[in-house]
Amino acid sequence: MPGGFSFALQLRGGRLELSALHRPGYGPICADWGSTEMRRRIAAGRRQPLARAAGLHKAPLPSVLDANAGLGRDGFLLAALGADVTLVERNATVLSLLRDAQRRALDEPALRPAAERLELLGADAGSVLASGRRWDVVYLDPMYPDDGKAALPSKEMQILRDLAGGDPDADRLLAPARACARRRVVVKRPLKAPWLDGAAPDLSLRGTQLRFDVYLCAAAAAHNSGKD
Repeated sequence: MPGGFSFALQLRGGRLELSALHRPGYGPICADWGSTEMRRRIAAGRRQPLARAAGLHKAPLPSVLDANAGLGRDGFLLAALGADVTLVERNATVLSLLRDAQRRALDEPALRPAAERLELLGADAGSVLASGRRWDVVYLDPMYPDDGKAALPSKEMQILRDLAGGDPDADRLLAPARACARRRVVVKRPLKAPWLDGAAPDLSLRGTQLRFDVYLCAAAAAHNSGKD
């Protein structure tokens, strides 16, 4: 592991958990799609910023490639709101957490329909974008680098950053994502972060801490005429 980091995967209480042994004060993390917070997000519906950015408030519902899946919460939310979602994760340990989360969701009647709309791919995002397969929406949520200026990330994010080492290739994903998407590319960014690859989006949906930059494909841009 980089930097002398050490991790352990354990099945505890029926779910797979990841512990950062080099951070003894941190508790384990897992991919949990049935938490109270996730249920609240699902109940908020298709008018919330992520769903609107992905075009879920419009018909027909899109297929979505979540190219930086992480623990899969955003991807599961989009699936719970009706999209068919492909989750891509290149880190084998994180992929194990995602597979465990899908297994548990399939066993829960309220979560099963969304879990059945999820496809998990263990692959590098760049190779998937270059595969020739296409989706209506490509969603990019690269790990924002630690520049020493932002507030400390959550303990969960620190563990994931220790494990995966960040996403140094993030800027290189935008162009192939735009070539892969039929309708739009959505990029999740910290509110004050620069545009991915320095490219201005067609529109942005902003929250208190995050924003979703939307890059419309040519046909979609003509149809939308500047609307989201």
